[in-house]
Amino acid sequence: MIRARQLFGPGPGNPYPEATAALGLPILGHLDPLFIAMMDETCDMLREVWGTQNQRTIPLSATGSAGMEAAFVNTVEPGDVVVVAVNGLFGQRMVEVASRCGAEVVAVEHEWGLPVDVDRVLSAHPSPKIVAAVHAETSTGVRSDVAALGAGKGDALLLVDAVTSIGGLELRADDWGVDLGYAGTQKCLGVPPGLAPFTISERAFARRVERPRSWYLDLGLLGGYVGEAASSGGGRTYHHTAPVAMVASLHAGLRRILDEGLPAVWARHEEAGRILQEGLQARGLELFAAEGHRLPDLTTVVVPEGVDSAAVRRLLLERHGIEIGAGAGPYAASVWRIGLMGHNARPDAALTVLAALDDVLAAVG
Repeated sequence: MIRARQLFGPGPGNPYPEATAALGLPILGHLDPLFIAMMDETCDMLREVWGTQNQRTIPLSATGSAGMEAAFVNTVEPGDVVVVAVNGLFGQRMVEVASRCGAEVVAVEHEWGLPVDVDRVLSAHPSPKIVAAVHAETSTGVRSDVAALGAGKGDALLLVDAVTSIGGLELRADDWGVDLGYAGTQKCLGVPPGLAPFTISERAFARRVERPRSWYLDLGLLGGYVGEAASSGGGRTYHHTAPVAMVASLHAGLRRILDEGLPAVWARHEEAGRILQEGLQARGLELFAAEGHRLPDLTTVVVPEGVDSAAVRRLLLERHGIEIGAGAGPYAASVWRIGLMGHNARPDAALTVLAALDDVLAAVG
């Protein structure tokens, strides 16, 4: 029997109750008029959380990593120059995916734990097709200035990973000049993993690859089912069987967020993160991410010298049913990642984590 866990790692987090309940709704056909109406409402709500009017703002039927694939395969031809800001694991993944599309990748490397240096990124190449960056780097707990990248991008397309920011941090795709954005459902949106909220501007769509290597993620084909099909009022073209239960869950999670109000949700994440981070520092623990650029929804903590990182995480799970994450890449054993995202972005959740850490750290000496 599976026991309930308190998911305070880098994702997934515990979903909003409304999102969980929606998974039990009657299943509809993916071309049922009731489902099509739900899908259209979901796309409308995604535009609000993205901060965009983009017609092609849709939940891709796959996880956030497929959103990254979709962004690159639909816009990158062999030989195109792609500048990627790399300040953690997910910037590295952008480099890998872009290179597999045949791009000439210019990777602008940063020390992990620091935000993106906007000037270095924008000056890395005189005329890239794409400038790509992670808004909230999940591996390090650092927030970077996407708006500044957008202001200086020139003719380039700005591609942004918003997996750990959407639904929890201020995000204004249109105001910030974001041309392509992808995210996931399992973090601040408070929905189980399984969909990739995605947006592409008209400017980027006009420069797309006409026949991308991926049929499944071809945004031109997907537009006949969602996005432009909805705005044109035309008939729907069958593309694939949408995961109807997951769309229902996302619909419910987005409604929960928008009923509370985006500014209030952002403030709730900020408060929960502040309580956790101040509590950790009061206990003598060191935060990993650079001060002034720390994410409120995902806190990275330096494992104290002499403490077994894995043993602490194991005891938290066994004694308290609490999951926190290990670090990533070179910091796998020396950093903990603690997420307060979506439904878990609450003061009481922050205090629960602190109390459990007190118990477990005392137990391991």
